[in-house]
Amino acid sequence: MKVILAGAAKTGTKTMAAAFTTLGYNTYDYLENYFYLHKEWMKIFDGSATNEDIRKMFEGVDALTDTPVPDNWEILHNAFPEAKIILTIRDEDAWYKSLINQRKMINESYAIWFLTVFSPQGVIRRHFAKQAGRNVGTAASWPRNSVQPHSEEFLREHYRKHNDSVLKKAPKDKLLVYNVSEGWEPLCEFLGVEIPDKPFPHKNKGGTFVEDVVKTGPLVHQMWLQGAISATLMTLCVGYAGYRLYKISSGQRWGTWILQNAQKAVERVRDFQKS
Repeated sequence: MKVILAGAAKTGTKTMAAAFTTLGYNTYDYLENYFYLHKEWMKIFDGSATNEDIRKMFEGVDALTDTPVPDNWEILHNAFPEAKIILTIRDEDAWYKSLINQRKMINESYAIWFLTVFSPQGVIRRHFAKQAGRNVGTAASWPRNSVQPHSEEFLREHYRKHNDSVLKKAPKDKLLVYNVSEGWEPLCEFLGVEIPDKPFPHKNKGGTFVEDVVKTGPLVHQMWLQGAISATLMTLCVGYAGYRLYKISSGQRWGTWILQNAQKAVERVRDFQKS
């Protein structure tokens, strides 16, 4: 492990993931952790993961970014003491506005609702998503796809306390406090790598991450396919069940009509015999 991004969500974490990838680092962002390591993360959440578990979990990974990494950066650094730590920072008002905008996009996204309800992968990982976003109010929950209703006061206080904690606890010789607006130079100097001959990336501008991932995320494509298959099968099952119920109820109506008319015929025969 080369670097752990301890900066909170919405401080440029998607931009940093793209920057690390440009530098040739095998980077695990939220989706990679969500898709590949959701079971292993549950052990970190409940406190049962050992340093050996964590090292095995991220074998071959160079950089970690975004939720749930920031809230667990200290646990991760205990397992990888050689890793450098970057605390991405942002103006608090801008950070809060961006967070609320993403929360709104999640709440209003029918695509995310579809994936978390109909995709088996989404269903399996629902608990991970809830635990991962428990402090930042961005984790979608079922059935209404609503994020945890943390107050503005809670979120702002959590943001401040998180940054203060990193500043106090991270080894000074391994820590970079960084704003993505600073570009390549301070980042590459800190990591000890050459500045790439490419513009510094700027991802999730305007909070479009949810839409971008749903449309283009390669790991999401499998979930879309699974969701489409599940929804189709469910529709067919419901349709068949409805057809069977119709046939049964229709058969019952015809059976009742026949029985009633047969009884009437018997009664008429008996009346005829008596006369």
